[in-house]
Amino acid sequence: MRLAILSRSRSLHSTKRLLEEAAKLDVECVVLNPLRCELSLQTGEPKVFVYNRSVERIDAVLPRIGSSITEYGLLVVRQFEAMGIPCANGSDAILNSRNKFRALQLCAAEGIEIPHSVISRSFSDFPTALRRIGSMPVVLKLLQGAQGIGVMLGRDLSSADSILGTMLSLDKDLLIQEFIRESQGTDVRLLVIGGKVVAAMRRQAKRGEFRANIHRGGWGEQLKRIPKSYERMALAATKTVGLDIAGVDVLESEHGPKLLEINSSPGFQELEKSTGINIAEQMIRMAMKKAARGKRR
Repeated sequence: MRLAILSRSRSLHSTKRLLEEAAKLDVECVVLNPLRCELSLQTGEPKVFVYNRSVERIDAVLPRIGSSITEYGLLVVRQFEAMGIPCANGSDAILNSRNKFRALQLCAAEGIEIPHSVISRSFSDFPTALRRIGSMPVVLKLLQGAQGIGVMLGRDLSSADSILGTMLSLDKDLLIQEFIRESQGTDVRLLVIGGKVVAAMRRQAKRGEFRANIHRGGWGEQLKRIPKSYERMALAATKTVGLDIAGVDVLESEHGPKLLEINSSPGFQELEKSTGINIAEQMIRMAMKKAARGKRR
């Protein structure tokens, strides 16, 4: 089997781990930087070139696309799909997950509990949006972003007003979201691969920080007993957006779990460290299954 990993660098921890486990499973891997992929289209003949060489004999693609290159990265994934090569995750599913409000729209329609969320393009509608949320503080998020980047806390009307005004002046859409006080500084990350929750950890923010992201200085500890309600939510959300591999973030509210976000390229360094589970191997095996199904079709 020959697997293409879409990643901007072989030196990234997740990419190195995937290469290590692929070698153990006798899977040949090629790492392709999406930004170096040249996409050629003729009717019925889509092709991908890297450094002027045609990319061929690929059995499956494992996208590890950062949020900063979502638009071009999705075109690369779509190109491989057009070539008939299975991808673990597909382009439509990645698109669904990358826009935070779009993902929440899809999940809320399926009855999945989410924090109260409002989006508006008009600064004059902001006071009304705050009244809909009902209380301060509020969380303000850019629609695209990962690792806690673009997530801000409006502690009072003045600070929230300032953040929203700045973002709208930069032509950035901003999601206004209910702040779950009882979960401040913590959340639960569940990793779903192939329709199963394979690992989970509770993340704790560093002192003075409300975001529990590992890249913001937080840390994780294994969640040995995963509540069934959390597991059902993670599986339902992943299925709804269409992902094969997903990091699902859940807030623990006094009324039960609420879906925070879905990540289509989840980091797993802290998750492997805290749980001892070989996540990289399971991702490679997921790609192998996609390749086998593609060949049967």
